[in-house]
Amino acid sequence: MRLRIFDDQVLGRIGPVPITLTMLASVLASLLVVAYTVTVARAVSRRPDSRSASVGRITHRFVSGLVADAAGHPVPGLETFAGTLFLYVVAAALVGQLPAIPAPTATLAATSALAVLVFLAVPIAGIRARGVRGYLATYFRPNPVLFPLHLISEASRTLALALRLFGNMMSGQLVVAVIVALVGVLVPVPLMALDLLIGCLQAYIFTILASVYIGAATQIESAAHDGLEGTP
Repeated sequence: MRLRIFDDQVLGRIGPVPITLTMLASVLASLLVVAYTVTVARAVSRRPDSRSASVGRITHRFVSGLVADAAGHPVPGLETFAGTLFLYVVAAALVGQLPAIPAPTATLAATSALAVLVFLAVPIAGIRARGVRGYLATYFRPNPVLFPLHLISEASRTLALALRLFGNMMSGQLVVAVIVALVGVLVPVPLMALDLLIGCLQAYIFTILASVYIGAATQIESAAHDGLEGTP
């Protein structure tokens, strides 16, 4: 019996580290993101009138506007972090269209890792914006009795991020796989296009939620301060 991690079969090992198909697909998706960003960055700097440069500028404007609207105010580093998440989820959806390679985001291991990144980014951004004491104080507002509920909220939304992305991506991959098994390779092409569209939509939603959570973590203090100033 072969070892399985998150129901993903272990293909081999590099020393003590097990290698799964999801890990290989994640590496491929990451390489696609790196290749895309390097290509458009070079195009913008060396050939600003080329199509690649235009695509790069459109992507930057889209992600920048998306993050700014979701966060509600500028957050240092958020555009880069959220943009990377967006491109990775889109690249994962593209990888999932390859034969015999599941989308990394169709496994709970990968989506849990992405959710944990957001979970860690929230307090880091909050502490950078307000300091350790100022950020931790938000867990005891408006009443210290609510502290356990704040902790539950942090954990539950992290779990929701992972399960939402996993469920939507897995369902699309499963439908395409069943149709291919029943009727052949060419007929499910429209469904594969729909699956890719769903992947892009999930990247959009995941990026918005991550930006909202991080934006809220850096904005609570200013909102409370404004409220105190408005009190007669």
